[in-house]
Amino acid sequence: MSQIDCRIEQSTGRITLRRPEALNALTYEMCERLEAALMAWKDDEKVSQVIIDAEGEKAFCAGGDIAKLYHKGRAGYFTDVQAFWREEYRLNSLIHHYPKPYIGFLQGYVMGGGVGISCHGSHRIVGNTTQMAMPECAIGLVPDVGGSYLLARAPGLTGRFLGITGYRMNAADALHAGFADSFIAEDRWSKVIEELVSAGTPDPLSSFIDNAGHSQLAKMQIEIDRMFTHFDSDQMAIEQAKGTGELAQMITGALAKNAPLSMMAVDAMLERLGPDCTFQQALEMEYRFTSRAMQQGEFLEGTRAMLIDKDKKPDWQYKTVSEVPEGLIDEMLAPTTFTKAFLETGDGL
Repeated sequence: MSQIDCRIEQSTGRITLRRPEALNALTYEMCERLEAALMAWKDDEKVSQVIIDAEGEKAFCAGGDIAKLYHKGRAGYFTDVQAFWREEYRLNSLIHHYPKPYIGFLQGYVMGGGVGISCHGSHRIVGNTTQMAMPECAIGLVPDVGGSYLLARAPGLTGRFLGITGYRMNAADALHAGFADSFIAEDRWSKVIEELVSAGTPDPLSSFIDNAGHSQLAKMQIEIDRMFTHFDSDQMAIEQAKGTGELAQMITGALAKNAPLSMMAVDAMLERLGPDCTFQQALEMEYRFTSRAMQQGEFLEGTRAMLIDKDKKPDWQYKTVSEVPEGLIDEMLAPTTFTKAFLETGDGL
């Protein structure tokens, strides 16, 4: 069975991820097929909208198949890895700029690459089991696939908090942070999709939308804004270690496991992008880091520890912020040879 099913039902383009045993993690082939379908339907008058969903209760999509990139990096095929980032970002940009309604149903884990193929669409539906995050700092990377665009526009300094810590948002949190649009109970999704296909428009959604409930993230907003105004993970770790609250404990744990280089880069990226950045500027900024993450960053060690050996004990080259060489963040975020292409084409590359 194919890992992704792209078909047309009446006037609706339907995309279903079918790799539940791997939490619907994206492979290169899945991205290729998704892009091909979207391009084919983009100017097809018979297709009025697109719906993307996924099989399995645990995850819409837990991210990309990072293990393959790891092995390519270990073999020294850095240009192949860089090409993958560019192609994935082109897909993210296609979704962001898609001229037709793009409706995502996002249950369970929605992380990394899963955010990239869903949260840039026009209608983002979350449910009872949604757990959404950008946890890239744990593997020595930074939030990418257009995630920095969402983080830069999140209320207050929520984006810094989410990107640096990898905090998992529930449905209400995702709505507060701007990663989702509507909550619909998951036991109603099949009926919703049936009516959407019958109507050929997103109009039926409005009659199913419900209250997502309490957002813990919104409740923590004032404290988050205070803590992340001047980010220094070393000092923050010392301060939060004294605390006993849920937020303090969560931040202490995240700072202890995430790559200091990556956390510093997230802070710098969001500062430079600002809330008024364009989608292309965000993608280009992400590529500056990811294209260098293997040779100059911590990506290989982070991936080894979290996804390959799974010992969850990364031996970071730079174990604290103070150990990160002066000027390295600027070097990692310096323009690349692809900067002009990202910013001028309007479609990602």
